[in-house]
Amino acid sequence: MTWNSSEINNIYTELTKSTLNTNLKLKRNFLLQAIMMNDCHSHHLLPNQCGSSLVQTIDAPLPLVWSIIRRFDHPQGYKRFIKSCIMRSGGGGVGSVREVMIISGLPATTSTERLDELDDELHVMVVSIIGGDHRLENYHSTTTLHESEGGSKTMVTESYVVDIPPGNSKEDTWTFAEAIIGWNLKSLATVSEDKVRNCEA
Repeated sequence: MTWNSSEINNIYTELTKSTLNTNLKLKRNFLLQAIMMNDCHSHHLLPNQCGSSLVQTIDAPLPLVWSIIRRFDHPQGYKRFIKSCIMRSGGGGVGSVREVMIISGLPATTSTERLDELDDELHVMVVSIIGGDHRLENYHSTTTLHESEGGSKTMVTESYVVDIPPGNSKEDTWTFAEAIIGWNLKSLATVSEDKVRNCEA
Protein backbone atom coordinates (compact mmCIF):
# COMPACT_ATOMS: atom_id res chain seq x y z
CA MET A 1 0.00 0.00 0.00
CA THR A 2 1.21 3.50 -0.85
CA TRP A 3 0.13 6.49 1.23
CA ASN A 4 -0.08 9.94 -0.31
CA SER A 5 0.18 13.23 1.54
CA SER A 6 -3.60 13.79 1.56
CA GLU A 7 -4.24 10.41 3.18
CA ILE A 8 -1.54 11.03 5.77
CA ASN A 9 -3.02 14.40 6.65
CA ASN A 10 -6.48 12.83 6.99
CA ILE A 11 -5.15 10.20 9.38
CA TYR A 12 -3.36 12.87 11.37
CA THR A 13 -6.53 14.97 11.59
CA GLU A 14 -8.55 12.04 12.91
CA LEU A 15 -5.92 11.16 15.50
CA THR A 16 -5.62 14.70 16.81
CA LYS A 17 -9.26 15.81 16.47
CA SER A 18 -10.07 15.41 20.14
CA THR A 19 -6.57 15.82 21.54
CA LEU A 20 -5.46 18.99 23.28
CA ASN A 21 -1.77 19.25 22.50
CA THR A 22 0.26 22.36 21.80
CA ASN A 23 2.87 20.38 19.90
CA LEU A 24 0.77 18.91 17.11
CA LYS A 25 3.52 19.39 14.53
CA LEU A 26 5.73 16.94 16.38
CA LYS A 27 2.86 14.44 16.54
CA ARG A 28 2.28 14.77 12.80
CA ASN A 29 5.98 14.28 12.05
CA PHE A 30 6.08 11.19 14.27
CA LEU A 31 3.04 9.74 12.51
CA LEU A 32 4.44 10.57 9.10
CA GLN A 33 7.76 8.96 9.99
CA ALA A 34 6.08 5.76 11.19
CA ILE A 35 3.93 5.47 8.07
CA MET A 36 6.81 6.21 5.71
CA MET A 37 9.11 3.73 7.43
CA ASN A 38 6.50 1.00 7.03
CA ASP A 39 5.56 1.97 3.49
CA CYS A 40 8.89 2.95 1.96
CA HIS A 41 11.46 0.89 3.84
CA SER A 42 9.77 -2.52 4.11
CA HIS A 43 11.14 -4.69 1.31
CA HIS A 44 10.41 -8.27 0.30
CA LEU A 45 13.76 -9.99 -0.27
CA LEU A 46 14.22 -12.90 -2.63
CA PRO A 47 16.58 -15.74 -1.62
CA ASN A 48 19.35 -14.26 -3.79
CA GLN A 49 19.00 -10.74 -2.38
CA CYS A 50 20.01 -8.78 0.68
CA GLY A 51 18.96 -5.42 2.00
CA SER A 52 18.88 -3.16 5.01
CA SER A 53 18.28 0.42 6.19
CA LEU A 54 20.69 3.05 7.46
CA VAL A 55 19.80 6.21 9.36
CA GLN A 56 21.75 9.45 9.63
CA THR A 57 20.73 12.42 11.77
CA ILE A 58 21.97 15.70 10.33
CA ASP A 59 22.29 18.97 12.22
CA ALA A 60 20.63 20.96 9.45
CA PRO A 61 17.01 21.78 8.49
CA LEU A 62 15.14 19.47 6.17
CA PRO A 63 14.71 21.92 3.25
CA LEU A 64 18.47 22.39 3.03
CA VAL A 65 19.24 18.65 3.15
CA TRP A 66 16.51 17.86 0.63
CA SER A 67 17.83 20.50 -1.78
CA ILE A 68 21.12 18.58 -1.90
CA ILE A 69 19.70 15.07 -2.16
CA ARG A 70 17.06 15.79 -4.78
CA ARG A 71 19.66 16.94 -7.35
CA PHE A 72 19.64 13.73 -9.38
CA ASP A 73 21.81 15.47 -11.96
CA HIS A 74 24.50 16.35 -9.41
CA PRO A 75 25.12 13.42 -7.02
CA GLN A 76 28.79 14.38 -6.70
CA GLY A 77 27.57 17.32 -4.64
CA TYR A 78 27.83 15.02 -1.64
CA LYS A 79 28.75 11.52 -2.90
CA ARG A 80 32.52 11.75 -2.73
CA PHE A 81 33.20 8.51 -4.61
CA ILE A 82 31.59 9.95 -7.75
CA LYS A 83 34.02 11.69 -10.09
CA SER A 84 31.48 13.04 -12.58
CA CYS A 85 27.90 12.64 -13.78
CA ILE A 86 26.38 12.77 -17.27
CA MET A 87 22.63 12.86 -17.87
CA ARG A 88 21.75 10.27 -20.50
CA SER A 89 18.06 11.17 -20.63
CA GLY A 90 15.72 13.59 -18.89
CA GLY A 91 16.44 16.76 -17.01
CA GLY A 92 16.61 15.40 -13.49
CA GLY A 93 12.94 14.54 -13.01
CA VAL A 94 11.27 11.15 -12.62
CA GLY A 95 12.37 8.76 -15.36
CA SER A 96 15.69 10.53 -15.91
CA VAL A 97 18.79 8.38 -16.41
CA ARG A 98 22.31 9.36 -15.38
CA GLU A 99 25.71 7.76 -15.83
CA VAL A 100 28.19 8.36 -13.03
CA MET A 101 31.93 7.80 -13.20
CA ILE A 102 33.47 6.33 -10.06
CA ILE A 103 36.77 7.43 -8.53
CA SER A 104 39.66 4.98 -8.64
CA GLY A 105 40.16 2.62 -5.73
CA LEU A 106 36.66 1.14 -5.73
CA PRO A 107 35.61 -2.10 -7.47
CA ALA A 108 33.61 -0.12 -10.07
CA THR A 109 34.15 2.35 -12.91
CA THR A 110 30.65 3.44 -14.01
CA SER A 111 27.05 3.17 -12.87
CA THR A 112 23.90 3.85 -14.89
CA GLU A 113 21.02 4.93 -12.66
CA ARG A 114 17.34 5.81 -13.11
CA LEU A 115 15.22 8.13 -10.96
CA ASP A 116 12.04 6.17 -10.23
CA GLU A 117 10.36 8.52 -7.76
CA LEU A 118 10.88 12.07 -6.49
CA ASP A 119 8.29 13.45 -4.08
CA ASP A 120 9.05 17.01 -3.00
CA GLU A 121 6.13 17.05 -0.56
CA LEU A 122 6.81 13.81 1.30
CA HIS A 123 10.58 14.00 0.68
CA VAL A 124 10.98 10.57 -0.90
CA MET A 125 13.53 9.62 -3.55
CA VAL A 126 13.78 6.20 -5.22
CA VAL A 127 16.70 5.28 -7.49
CA SER A 128 17.49 2.07 -9.38
CA ILE A 129 20.81 1.01 -10.87
CA ILE A 130 20.13 -0.30 -14.37
CA GLY A 131 23.63 -0.81 -15.75
CA GLY A 132 27.33 -0.10 -15.46
CA ASP A 133 30.55 -1.75 -14.32
CA HIS A 134 30.10 -2.51 -10.61
CA ARG A 135 29.00 -5.16 -8.09
CA LEU A 136 25.55 -3.79 -7.26
CA GLU A 137 23.26 -5.78 -9.56
CA ASN A 138 19.52 -5.06 -9.52
CA TYR A 139 20.06 -2.39 -6.86
CA HIS A 140 17.13 -0.27 -5.68
CA SER A 141 17.36 2.39 -2.98
CA THR A 142 14.74 4.47 -1.20
CA THR A 143 15.65 7.62 0.70
CA THR A 144 13.26 9.51 2.98
CA LEU A 145 13.71 12.65 5.07
CA HIS A 146 11.93 13.68 8.26
CA GLU A 147 12.25 16.63 10.58
CA SER A 148 13.84 15.95 13.95
CA GLU A 149 14.04 17.94 17.18
CA GLY A 150 11.46 20.49 16.16
CA GLY A 151 12.88 21.04 12.70
CA SER A 152 16.43 21.97 13.67
CA LYS A 153 17.70 18.57 12.53
CA THR A 154 16.89 16.11 9.75
CA MET A 155 16.69 12.34 9.94
CA VAL A 156 17.68 10.68 6.67
CA THR A 157 16.78 7.01 6.15
CA GLU A 158 18.10 5.07 3.18
CA SER A 159 17.09 1.48 2.53
CA TYR A 160 18.19 -0.77 -0.29
CA VAL A 161 17.70 -4.13 -1.98
CA VAL A 162 20.42 -5.71 -4.12
CA ASP A 163 21.19 -9.08 -5.71
CA ILE A 164 23.94 -11.21 -4.21
CA PRO A 165 26.43 -11.79 -7.07
CA PRO A 166 27.32 -15.40 -7.91
CA GLY A 167 30.38 -16.42 -5.94
CA ASN A 168 29.82 -13.79 -3.27
CA SER A 169 28.29 -14.28 0.15
CA LYS A 170 25.37 -12.37 1.59
CA GLU A 171 27.68 -10.94 4.25
CA ASP A 172 30.18 -9.65 1.66
CA THR A 173 27.45 -8.00 -0.40
CA TRP A 174 25.81 -6.51 2.68
CA THR A 175 29.13 -5.15 3.97
CA PHE A 176 29.98 -3.52 0.64
CA ALA A 177 26.54 -1.91 0.19
CA GLU A 178 26.41 -0.68 3.78
CA ALA A 179 29.88 0.85 3.49
CA ILE A 180 28.95 2.80 0.34
CA ILE A 181 25.66 4.08 1.79
CA GLY A 182 27.30 4.89 5.11
CA TRP A 183 30.00 6.96 3.41
CA ASN A 184 27.36 8.81 1.39
CA LEU A 185 25.22 9.64 4.43
CA LYS A 186 28.17 10.85 6.47
CA SER A 187 29.29 12.99 3.55
CA LEU A 188 25.76 14.37 3.19
CA ALA A 189 25.84 15.34 6.86
CA THR A 190 29.19 17.09 6.45
CA VAL A 191 28.10 19.04 3.36
CA SER A 192 24.76 20.05 4.90
CA GLU A 193 26.22 21.11 8.23
CA ASP A 194 28.97 23.07 6.50
CA LYS A 195 26.30 25.01 4.59
CA VAL A 196 24.55 25.83 7.86
CA ARG A 197 27.80 27.08 9.42
CA ASN A 198 28.59 29.18 6.34
CA CYS A 199 25.15 30.80 6.50
CA GLU A 200 25.60 31.59 10.18
CA ALA A 201 29.09 33.06 9.72
